[in-house]
Amino acid sequence: QLQLVESGGASVQPGGSLKLSCAASGSPSDYYSIGWFRQAPGMEREGIACISGRNQNTYYTDSMKGRFTISRDNAKNTVFLQMDSLKPEDTAVYYCAKTSTGWITSGNYYGFGSWGQGTQVTVSS
Repeated sequence: QLQLVESGGASVQPGGSLKLSCAASGSPSDYYSIGWFRQAPGMEREGIACISGRNQNTYYTDSMKGRFTISRDNAKNTVFLQMDSLKPEDTAVYYCAKTSTGWITSGNYYGFGSWGQGTQVTVSS
């Protein structure tokens, strides 16, 4: 059973950068696509980006393009989310999850499971 653990969340000033990590354990992760999501207080959870297993095809929700970059290192069973030019509205708990048949489309998502516990990102001056 694949387990995912997020890390790298922190408090940063607007315009700053963070790199989140999603470490997989329990089974080889390159079979799965991994997605990054976020949930701000009082808001629905939204999909940010997704990366497929071995081909490493990527998808970004339009509003995240240009500032967020998803990548993976299958040798280390880790998926990353590089976040640049952070804004206060990026404040949220960030999660990763796996899928073998699902995907993210325009912030919506389906077919994801094995959610991590989340990591807090706070963007504030």
